[in-house]
Amino acid sequence: MSVDIDTVRRVARLARIRVSEEDAARLTGDMNAILGFVEELGEVDVDGVEPMTSVVEARLRRRDDRVTEGGEPQRILANAPEAADGFFLVPRVVE
Repeated sequence: MSVDIDTVRRVARLARIRVSEEDAARLTGDMNAILGFVEELGEVDVDGVEPMTSVVEARLRRRDDRVTEGGEPQRILANAPEAADGFFLVPRVVE
């Protein structure tokens, strides 16, 4: 795929970016270089390669998914600066 100066102008307009004529000419070359690199990536053989979400093999710790009574509300509310009727009290933000 090749990008011409009209395509650069159109992308700039869609992105709401003001681009001068000299910058548009420079960006044409930059965008063509980027698209060329992306095309090279498409040629890489990835058969048998598992998709990754991270470069480091890591597993999240998981807890049992079970229904509880919610723990110990009195112990949790003991850490609150203010509490009433089993709820945290927070400053009013809307008048």
